[in-house]
Amino acid sequence: MDYQAMYQQKLTTAEEAVKVVKSGDWVDYGWCTNHPIALDKALAARKDELRDVKVRGGVTMWMPEIAKAEDAGEHFTWNSWHCSGIDRKIMTKGMGFFSPMRYSELPRFYRENLSVDVAMLQVTPMDSHGNFSFALAASHLADMLEKAKVIILEVNKNMPWVYGLTGCEINIKDVDYVVEGDNPEVAQLGGGGEPTAVDKAVAELIVPQIPNGACLQLGIGGMPNTIGAMIAQSDLKDLGVHTEMYVDGFVDMAMAGKLTGKNKALDKGRQVYAFAAGSKKLYDYVDRNPDVMAAPVDYTNDVRVLAQLDNFISINNAIDLDLFGQVNAESAGLKHISGTGGQLDFVMGAYLSKGGKSFICLSSTVTGKDGTVKSRIVPTLTPGSICTDPRSCVHYIVTEYGMVNLKGLSTWERAEALISIAHPDFREQLIQDAEKMHIWRRSNK
Repeated sequence: MDYQAMYQQKLTTAEEAVKVVKSGDWVDYGWCTNHPIALDKALAARKDELRDVKVRGGVTMWMPEIAKAEDAGEHFTWNSWHCSGIDRKIMTKGMGFFSPMRYSELPRFYRENLSVDVAMLQVTPMDSHGNFSFALAASHLADMLEKAKVIILEVNKNMPWVYGLTGCEINIKDVDYVVEGDNPEVAQLGGGGEPTAVDKAVAELIVPQIPNGACLQLGIGGMPNTIGAMIAQSDLKDLGVHTEMYVDGFVDMAMAGKLTGKNKALDKGRQVYAFAAGSKKLYDYVDRNPDVMAAPVDYTNDVRVLAQLDNFISINNAIDLDLFGQVNAESAGLKHISGTGGQLDFVMGAYLSKGGKSFICLSSTVTGKDGTVKSRIVPTLTPGSICTDPRSCVHYIVTEYGMVNLKGLSTWERAEALISIAHPDFREQLIQDAEKMHIWRRSNK
């Protein structure tokens, strides 16, 4: 098969390719760093010709051109699978909405529930076998493209080629159009700045709980990043990686010789993840590196897979939690922040692992824009807040004031444990609240 000839037959301009989009279509932009750039710009230029075009994306790294016009919402509706700060800005503009999901289920959503009229996304250049790599995001892309009526690829020479499972590449024979973009640098995700004293205090409580040979999952945010940096400087050895999102902290651990994956029951020696975003250091590290392995998210986040990985350690953030142990990691009341993502998957999967532990970490307080300090441990979740992790699934909760294990505790024991790691300034009020809620029992503590 002459792949180059086929490539040339399907090669076109972004302006020509997006002419396939019609009013009322569902258009998929892929995921995170794979969102199109040249195609997005060309589609935005057709704004006045189109109505009710519904676009899907997630973990958006830059403002799409289709969302920039003042009247963009008259023509396009943005639907995000997981919100970044950019997604929140699109929602604030009134043209964006969130699509709730447990991330491990997303490929199945496409297989069973969704239609895709046009899919367009950035990929690597084609190899000699006619394949394009999905680069940094395996995620759900194979199933999304399987459902697409029209597939348009935007080639970017700066996208790293990542080795992985089936579902990480697409062949030219399965593509309708190819566009050669301007090869922009891959969007980078900042590390969140220097760790705070609270970040360090939480990390110092969690790192001693990690045994040699453990398999790690880190969420995004300052605390998980600090924990990753501390692991890189620790005496831990022979660690493995099986995570949803691959971040710079894992590269630091690898460079420090901490990651061998020799004890993994699955994918021995490989660092497994569904998608990656970080600095250029990360992108250079994963490029054609046999130590890393991209995989669809219904593999990386499947609790049945996680349960097979002994000593699985899951570390994630929360916005707040209540005295029952319900964790909110995705909204501030009605204000949407992120999404369930894979947090619940990993909370459950880590506990099912032999020797596994799930940690939800957060600072004990948060300071509002008006300077008011509020406790992040609250009597009940704020009306409108989302319960990301139900109380029945939560394992360890960690603040700078301590760590508690909620497994097996009654409601009054949970309240007492959580109040013990709340900020001291709020403990007496939380006790009074717990008494009113009939979940407090006077004890010796």
